[in-house]
Amino acid sequence: MRTLIWSKTFVRAFKRTIKKHPTLEQDIEETLRLLVNDPFNPHLETHKLKGKLSGSWACSAGYDLRIIFDFVKSEQRKEDDLFLIEIGKHEEVY
Repeated sequence: MRTLIWSKTFVRAFKRTIKKHPTLEQDIEETLRLLVNDPFNPHLETHKLKGKLSGSWACSAGYDLRIIFDFVKSEQRKEDDLFLIEIGKHEEVY
């Protein structure tokens, strides 16, 4: 199973998002569960990014909520781990 690696930026943004919108916590947790099991699950709408975030990936965690992440090599497993970079509304993270 993949491991989620939470960056300091992601942790701060996650806490800020939950504080502003407590009802989103369950949706975000479900999105993270899906992401760990299958980063390309159709419900996540995972896509590669271009421009200043080139090389990173994004997935949907709700109507206007996005999670930005990178795949990182795992030394113990064949599957890549997921480095969580940012979470927020579309205009906040891009």
